[in-house]
Amino acid sequence: MSSPWGKVTSDPVEPRSFQDVMSEQLAADLEEKEVLKEWELVSQAEVAPEINLATLTSGMGSEDTKDDHMLAQLLQMEFDKEHDLEVKAREKKYNGDSKVSLSFENYRTLHPAYRDEEDEVVPNLDEDYEVEMKWDEKPPTFNSQGTSGKGKDMITKHDSSVCGRRNASRMMEFPPEFEVGDGEGMDMKLPNHVYNKLKLHSIAENKRSQKLHEKKEHSTAEQAMDPRTRLLLYKMVNSLVLDSVSGSISTGKESVVFHAYGGEIAGEAMPKEVAIKVFKTTLNEFKNREKYIHGDHRFSRDDFKKQNPRKIIKMWAMKEAANLNRMKKFDLQCPVVQVQRKHILVMSFIGEEQKPAPKLKDAVMSVEDLEDAYSQTLEFMKTMQHKCNLVHADLSEYNMLWWQEKVWVIDVSQAVDTTHPLAMEFLHRDCTNVSKFFRSGGVHQVKTPEELFNYVTGLDISGEGADFVAQVRRYDKEKSEEYLLCPTNRKQFSFDFFFDKSQRERAEALKEVGFSDSEEEEIENKNN
Repeated sequence: MSSPWGKVTSDPVEPRSFQDVMSEQLAADLEEKEVLKEWELVSQAEVAPEINLATLTSGMGSEDTKDDHMLAQLLQMEFDKEHDLEVKAREKKYNGDSKVSLSFENYRTLHPAYRDEEDEVVPNLDEDYEVEMKWDEKPPTFNSQGTSGKGKDMITKHDSSVCGRRNASRMMEFPPEFEVGDGEGMDMKLPNHVYNKLKLHSIAENKRSQKLHEKKEHSTAEQAMDPRTRLLLYKMVNSLVLDSVSGSISTGKESVVFHAYGGEIAGEAMPKEVAIKVFKTTLNEFKNREKYIHGDHRFSRDDFKKQNPRKIIKMWAMKEAANLNRMKKFDLQCPVVQVQRKHILVMSFIGEEQKPAPKLKDAVMSVEDLEDAYSQTLEFMKTMQHKCNLVHADLSEYNMLWWQEKVWVIDVSQAVDTTHPLAMEFLHRDCTNVSKFFRSGGVHQVKTPEELFNYVTGLDISGEGADFVAQVRRYDKEKSEEYLLCPTNRKQFSFDFFFDKSQRERAEALKEVGFSDSEEEEIENKNN
């Protein structure tokens, strides 16, 4: 057999019978021989010397070119090398001196084993391997005029490249939480205004992270569940005062309300569903609440500002418990206090099946329902003023619930006694909120804030707007002076005495079931 590439010799073909050709053993032997032959060719190709076209042309009759398969592999390898060189040239031309380069690696066809050694950058580990960076260059020194160099090479201390590299290097000194990236590798340059903004942002983020970490250790802004509060709730559950705590149903500025199932206390069953009001243990909202405490003869203390923060919040919870009990004495629609423990207040739940009653601002009500709610609110304010001797001080559609066609009033922690120096001013503010809401709801014949104030108090103060407010403040001042001269004029409620007595009895009952204060006091002393 002749071939243009050289003389081809082949082994003589042995004659085979039809029976041998159909034999499975013969087929397996032939397949094994073919596999061995392919492996020999591959191994020869892996150790094949580098051959170019000139070698192939000159060695037409050599032993290496006698096999067509081997020759085709060598030619393909030469073609792949030329293709790779062209791809590398195109890649270099496309990227140029750009800091961000694109790789044409996917377009290369030559097997990695045959690529040029210069493709791989392998540092010599025996020697120090360092890449010269722009940041490693010694910065120029400037004279008293702020210049460096002479002639066309002169630069000033405000040079954009010098200042940019200096700002980028300073950015590496930011806290580890601030990810700055590899600015040195890409010769980053930051203008002054960009660096200043990044620095201020880094400082603000660092302070915020520290504040959040501290807040998580002491209290939770949204859920008000610090370790001390959880301990109190666990004790209530373990002592069977509570059966279980379901979850949060309302979140406010100063407290969080949870739904729970009641147990029993002192042998008396509590309501099936109760509401747990947890006053937040941060003083952000309580710092400006001093005006509601000072002037109230029930809770007035000269050292209010010197009190421990937790004691101030406990005082706030006690204040709401006392106000609710006084309101309940006169059959006003409000939650019933079950247990008051530190800054936790357990009350009856207004609603059913874990669904709280809607607030007036969220309730879907007809005009007739709104008129009915308005008349109930007027009677409520009047009864609270004359019988309870209390002023809500924050009465609005946010603190009134609509349940079973009745208005229920909640959140009375800031309510003050009528003897408070600012009681009438607080009442006028409540009248303004009530009149504004019901007038916007379409209720007919809504009283103005001044008319509502006179209706509730029974006074006859004339004027409108700022003039009316000035007369109310003057009335508050005269009333306070009168109480200072004649303190016996204050109405004393026997109910307050019995309320304190019942609180002591409840505390003794809690201690009998293992609800001791010793552990809590120890924790409080450590925290202080």
